[in-house]
Amino acid sequence: MTALGLVRSVRSVRPGHAWVALALALAGASLAAWWLPSPWLDWQPDLAWAQPWRAWTAAFVHWSPLHLGANLGAAAVVAAYGRAARVPSGLALAWAAAWPLTQFGLLVRPELAHYGGLSGVLHAGVAIATLWLLVAEPGRRRWIGGAVFAGLGVKLLLEQPWGPLLREGGGWDIATAPLAHASGAAAGLLCAALALAWRRESRA
Repeated sequence: MTALGLVRSVRSVRPGHAWVALALALAGASLAAWWLPSPWLDWQPDLAWAQPWRAWTAAFVHWSPLHLGANLGAAAVVAAYGRAARVPSGLALAWAAAWPLTQFGLLVRPELAHYGGLSGVLHAGVAIATLWLLVAEPGRRRWIGGAVFAGLGVKLLLEQPWGPLLREGGGWDIATAPLAHASGAAAGLLCAALALAWRRESRA
């Protein structure tokens, strides 16, 4: 099957179904990776080009049971959000593309020597589903998208991703990396914008 044929087959899936499938895959892989040594999988900027697969596997690494449990719960919320928004399969592909880009975005701060977790990729998912609501859904759903978009922007600004690389506290038993959240949201918006542009061109 050609790449174009694969894209067309994915796009034929009912809205929201591919989105939920990707969220389940991310959660399932995170559970499986819990039993593996994190140095095999986590993001390390020094290995970004020698071992680029870490841009995918880093999302599965979690540093504590609380970290894993919270991200699994967040994955369920993002899955439900995309399902309710009836995100088309083409934008589920955009989410898949934003997944490794989220980690590659961390190269702007190479002093972050190790990173793991789903939170950056989940921020990408929220950004994509929200942009879909803003540009493609009329009426009340567009207002919901606007409210979520504003809330996401405020959250990222309060986290100050341009500031300290790691932040302690906030109810976590590990340090969090605000830059990963911002990188994920930016990657999600970029990939969603490209997917929406392609969608319009193909329909035209």
